Amino acid sequence: MKRTLKPILLSAALSAGFAHAGELTVVNFGGANSLAQKAAYVEPFQKATGNKVTVVEYNGEMAKLKAMVETKKVSWDLVEVESGEIGRACEEGLLEKIDAAKIGKKEDFIPAAFHECGFGAFVWSTVLGYNADKLKTAPKGWADFWDIKKFPGKRGMRKGARYNLEFALMADGVPTKEVYNVLATKAGVDRAFKKLDELKNNIQWWEAGAQPPQFLVAGDVVMSTVYNGRIDAAQREGKNLAITWAGGIYDLDYWVIPKGAKNKEIAEKFIAFSSTPEAQHQYAGKIAYGPVNNNAFKRMDYKMLSQLPTSTTNVKDSVQQNMKFWTDHGEELEQRFTAWAAR
Repeated sequence: MKRTLKPILLSAALSAGFAHAGELTVVNFGGANSLAQKAAYVEPFQKATGNKVTVVEYNGEMAKLKAMVETKKVSWDLVEVESGEIGRACEEGLLEKIDAAKIGKKEDFIPAAFHECGFGAFVWSTVLGYNADKLKTAPKGWADFWDIKKFPGKRGMRKGARYNLEFALMADGVPTKEVYNVLATKAGVDRAFKKLDELKNNIQWWEAGAQPPQFLVAGDVVMSTVYNGRIDAAQREGKNLAITWAGGIYDLDYWVIPKGAKNKEIAEKFIAFSSTPEAQHQYAGKIAYGPVNNNAFKRMDYKMLSQLPTSTTNVKDSVQQNMKFWTDHGEELEQRFTAWAAR
């Protein structure tokens, strides 16, 4: 990113690119993440540029984006997607190419932020969450998540192959550094599904990020896979929910522009705005997701840093999701998972 600009200069620089104010439709996953984006990105961007931003929430339904592009009726301008989706969508020609030079200097960002069809929005993690009021002994990792005798009760899991196959292998003793080497083999995939068989009757599935904290607070599940930011949001509301970071899978969400989006230029400016150190610091202060702009970390105190997936302590025994693996194998594994879950 260009060197830090004072707010008034940043406002002027952004406003100069517009002869007339426009409109932008931004799609995200809702909840605490959406509220954080509203405060850190949407409202400041509107104020700085005069452009109206409409936020639409979804649960990652890429079929909607595909239908828009194929019918040439694109109503979304900028979409937040998970890393497992961006590669396939890019290969299928559903996304505009991104000129990273319009966003900032390469050395200012973490390497994973760059993709030919998108740009990193933030770093987040899927972790093991539990209610510390209801579970007095903290689970140490995925082996405990699978231990029904030691920790009786239901487990919340996101309904899908991604994350669950990795968690199953870790529960079965595979070290974090070896997870994708094992999962890349047929025997490894079979091993993961066999491990999931052990837990199947004790799983309560979730699909929206808001559900795991709700399940935990209500006592519907004793533990759950959960986005770390959702636990952070619940803690801010006074809920005594906690995280076991060991074996968490950290990942990036990306900003992408659908092919044929009507407001591509404004979308690019929104990405640049949301990627500044100021905006990313503000965002991380609202939800515990890590910045992609390295300069944002310089603005943070120890307490804020300690809550992020990218902190030294939290990341040391974590797994970075392998985007290429899920681009190459995601479709077949999701089909197998759907068949397995239906049995």
